[in-house]
Amino acid sequence: MLLFSALVAGSFSLGAQVAAEIAPAAINAARFAIAAVVIGGVALVTGGGIPRSAARAPWRYLVLGGLFAAYFVLMFEGLKTAPALSTSAVFTLTPILSAVFGYLLLRQVTTRQMALALAIGAGGAVWVIFRGDWTAMRAMEIGRGEMIYFVGCISHAIYTPMVRKLNRGERPVVFTFGMLIAGCAVLLAWGWSDIRATDWSALRPLIWITLLYLAIFASASTFVLLQFATLRLPSAKVMAYTYLTPSWVILWELALGNGAPPAKVLIGIVMTVVALILLLEQDPEPKATPRRTG
Repeated sequence: MLLFSALVAGSFSLGAQVAAEIAPAAINAARFAIAAVVIGGVALVTGGGIPRSAARAPWRYLVLGGLFAAYFVLMFEGLKTAPALSTSAVFTLTPILSAVFGYLLLRQVTTRQMALALAIGAGGAVWVIFRGDWTAMRAMEIGRGEMIYFVGCISHAIYTPMVRKLNRGERPVVFTFGMLIAGCAVLLAWGWSDIRATDWSALRPLIWITLLYLAIFASASTFVLLQFATLRLPSAKVMAYTYLTPSWVILWELALGNGAPPAKVLIGIVMTVVALILLLEQDPEPKATPRRTG
């Protein structure tokens, strides 16, 4: 999940440079398609390939692919009217939402220490996002774009516990391949007009570089990492690592030559590290509420 958060952060820094040059449905359909080819190839050459048993109950992949496709489409739709700063703040609600859906779907109980860690991590992430500027925090207004993206975050939060609920022993790479195929189908159906309207041959090199990064590193790799972690960690703990994303974004911005943030931002980074330490002290499996029998 540390690697997951670092790779996701790169998509913010690169994606912000090309977001206005290609339709959301088009770029996401392309990233799902490329990621499916990559993951499918990996699945075929490792661990016995793709077994026929993986095709059982294909509706599972449609549910997962639909959830993730909805998240990405709603994210870009929200960014049409909402500033990146506000939407990034909304994203920090995802771990708490995952804890709620983890309980509803899997009866994963969030302990007091985990709840404290989630609160500290959320506060630290918001501090980093707003660069320690109280005036900027107070000025944030919740508009239509933020609300649209919030619905997308709900889809992302449901996805995490649903992976564990719907997995029937498939390897993460095989399960991810099925989800990508289904997600690509959903996006093709949803955004076919945008895909046809895009002049793919006229896209500048930076867009293709960003697309390949999104597909291979921010999609294919992170989907496998997320599913691998989800099958071994509670949903709230898995998504809590996303609190580190703003800190990774700072490093990405430095690497791209966009300058360093104010020193007071380090307070937020320390808070996210404290949150992770508290989470790592938790048992790998939270206590589940006993089911009544008889």
